[in-house]
Amino acid sequence: MTSARIAAALLLLFAAAAQAQLFPDNEARKAIIELRANDEQTAKRLTELLDQVQQLRRSLLDLNNQLEAARADLARQRGSNEQLARDVAELQRQQKDVVQGVNERMRKLEPQKVALDGKEFLADAEEKRQYDEAFAFIRSGDFAGAVTAFNAFSRRYPASGYLDSVRFWLGNAYYGKREYKEAIAIFRAFITAAPDHARVPEAMLAVANTQAEMKDSKSARATLAELLKKYPDSEAAQAGKERLAALK
Repeated sequence: MTSARIAAALLLLFAAAAQAQLFPDNEARKAIIELRANDEQTAKRLTELLDQVQQLRRSLLDLNNQLEAARADLARQRGSNEQLARDVAELQRQQKDVVQGVNERMRKLEPQKVALDGKEFLADAEEKRQYDEAFAFIRSGDFAGAVTAFNAFSRRYPASGYLDSVRFWLGNAYYGKREYKEAIAIFRAFITAAPDHARVPEAMLAVANTQAEMKDSKSARATLAELLKKYPDSEAAQAGKERLAALK
């Protein structure tokens, strides 16, 4: 082998060794670059994840706020419903009171059954009230007040079931006032209008007593005789016998 060939072979050998040394360095650099690239991607991914977490936190906070608002609104609605229920209950109570009041007024206006002096009839509440007020004057001995009240009643209720009793007590009121002619006229009107009334015997006795007060003994005896003939078993007839005996 010549010197030139030996030199060429050495050059090739050194070149091969240098090439073998170069490959590992390139691989390392490449790995480092890849690691850096991976780190950057990881960091970017982490950043994205952190952003997502923050968004989720904000979303959760918004949901929580909405939930609290919903709870507050529900509480208000519950309070409103409870108040509404109380208002409805109060309105129902007021309606019940109104209905009861109306029914009560209607009952007062409706005719009521009255039993008086053996008679039964219907009278409205105001009619009954006025009769009771007039009769109260008789009880108290206020005969002038009774005359006024009973006359007013007769004018207002000319067809009242109370009218017979009104005439009887009006005659007594005139007698109490010593207005004897008026008393006799009212008693006779009563007897004529209601001959079957339970107080007719009393009215006849009252007429006789009034005639006696007027010193008309003849008329008084005639009236008492009629009383004894028509109603012999009445209490008034028993009193009439005594009165008749006193007149003789």
